Amino acid sequence: MINSPLQKYQQSSVQTASRGQLIIMLYDGAIRFTRQGIAAIEESNIQATNHNLQRTQTIIHELVACLDMKYPIAQNLVLVYEYMLRRLIEANIKKKKEPAEEVLSYLLELKEAWVQAAKSSTAPQSHETTYG
Repeated sequence: MINSPLQKYQQSSVQTASRGQLIIMLYDGAIRFTRQGIAAIEESNIQATNHNLQRTQTIIHELVACLDMKYPIAQNLVLVYEYMLRRLIEANIKKKKEPAEEVLSYLLELKEAWVQAAKSSTAPQSHETTYG
């Protein structure tokens, strides 16, 4: 049962979002938890490090599940996601922020690509052809 207006808004946002918007939301969550994990490493907070980096891993697993494997790019993304998962595990085990920072950079880059893809897929299509 959802009690707060914020929770109702969040649920409504997810239920009405396009596939592209949902993927961007997943990236936003992964970025947020990775940043929190890095901050926890810096604070030597083992429990928060573990919690946040595992949440990022869960989101990355969800991103893998969202892939449509009939497209060749999806197979490449699986490899990138698997690498990010290994780096997050390394960051978590060794309590080193560098692997998590590397993952954060990939997440930011991939999110930007999805944002651009979402913009181009919703941009009005021109029916005029321009010849130069």
